Amino acid sequence: MSTTPRTHVTIVGAGLGGLTLARVLHVHGIPSTVHEAEASPTARTQGGLLDIHDHNGLPALREAGLEEAFRAIVLEGHQATRVLDTDGAVLLDEPDDGTGGRPEALRGELRRMLLDSLPAGTVRWGHKVSGVRTLGDGTHEVAFADGTTVTTGLLVGADGAWSRVRPLLSDAVPAYSGMSYVETYLHDADVRHPAAAKAVGAGAMCALVPGKGIQAHRETNGTLHTYVALSRPQEWFAGVDFTDPATATARIAAEFGGWAPELTALITDGETAPVLRPLFSLPDEHRWDRVPGVTLLGDAAHLMIPSGEGANLAMLDGAELGKALAAHPGDVEAALAAYERELFPRSAAEAVDATDLHGAMFGEHAPQGLLRMFTGEA
Repeated sequence: MSTTPRTHVTIVGAGLGGLTLARVLHVHGIPSTVHEAEASPTARTQGGLLDIHDHNGLPALREAGLEEAFRAIVLEGHQATRVLDTDGAVLLDEPDDGTGGRPEALRGELRRMLLDSLPAGTVRWGHKVSGVRTLGDGTHEVAFADGTTVTTGLLVGADGAWSRVRPLLSDAVPAYSGMSYVETYLHDADVRHPAAAKAVGAGAMCALVPGKGIQAHRETNGTLHTYVALSRPQEWFAGVDFTDPATATARIAAEFGGWAPELTALITDGETAPVLRPLFSLPDEHRWDRVPGVTLLGDAAHLMIPSGEGANLAMLDGAELGKALAAHPGDVEAALAAYERELFPRSAAEAVDATDLHGAMFGEHAPQGLLRMFTGEA
C-alpha cells in the first residue's frame, strides 16, 4: 500500500476531464497522479470529432494554457452541418462560416495534446480500479486489480458512466435511455463511396425520423464516421448477433428500408464491424452531499444522452476543480464545496438541454423539431 500526501490529488480516469484537471493542477504547481485502466494511450481508439465550444471547452483549454496547442490540431472547414430527408433531399445546409466558434478536433488528438502537457509519470497506465472505500479519517483507499492500493486525502472520480468512485457519494446508477447507437466507418469515402460522401458533405450530416436516424461526420482522409440511432429496448439489441458483423449490419440496415441508398450505404458498406453503443444517463438533477476528500467530474458526475456537450463539460469540470483547489490552498473542503456549488446547477441545466435536443432529433416531430432549433423557432 502507498499513501499520497494530503496536498496530492489522486484522479481515477485518463479521459479528457481527468487530464484537464491534472494539467490545470500542474499549471498551479499542485501534484497529481492519474490512474487509468487502459494499458497505454493507444490501447483503444478514442472516438471521433468533437465540437469544442466557446462557453465551456475553450475556456477550459485556456485555463490549462493549451489554447494555442489546440488550435494546431483543429480541422478547418468541418463545422458544416446538413439535415437530409430520408430520400436524400437536403432540408438544411449550413456551410462552415469560418468564424471558428465551434472548432472541431479529433478526440484522440485532443487527448494526446493533454497527455503531452503533463510531467512524465503523471498517468499510471494499467491501473484498473477494483474498489474504493472511505477510511473514516477523511482519506480514501483505492484498490487496483493488480492487488496494489493507494490511500489518498483527495480522490477525484473522472472514471465515466460506470464510475467506481461514485458510490462513495451517491447511490445513483445510470439508466438506459431507450435508445442505442450503432457505430460504423467508411474509409477513403470520396473515392470508394462517392454517393455517401456527397450526402454527408464537408462536416456533420443527419437524416432523422421519429425514433431513429442516421448521423455521420466527415473526419480526416475521407473517413465517414456514422452513428445509427434506434429507439429499441435493450432486449431487442440483445437479439442482434454483433459477433457476426454481416448479420448485424443487415439487421440494422433493415430498419431503414426505403431510405436513400446513399444514406443506407453508411450502414451496409461499413468497413469496420458495427459496434453497439447503448445510451445511458444519470438523473438530470444528480447531486450529492459533501463527503470529505472526494468528488466527481464529467460523466461520473452527470452522465447524459449525447448532445455535443459531454467532452466540453468534462474539460470545464476539470478546469474549474483545478482552479478551486488552487484558490483554496490548504483547505480542500472549501475548494470542493465551491466547485460543487457551481457544478450541480450547470450540469442540471445541460442535462435538460440534452433531453430537449434529443426530443427535437428523435421525437414525434422529427426532423422538423431539429430544423426549428436551427432556425431559432423552437
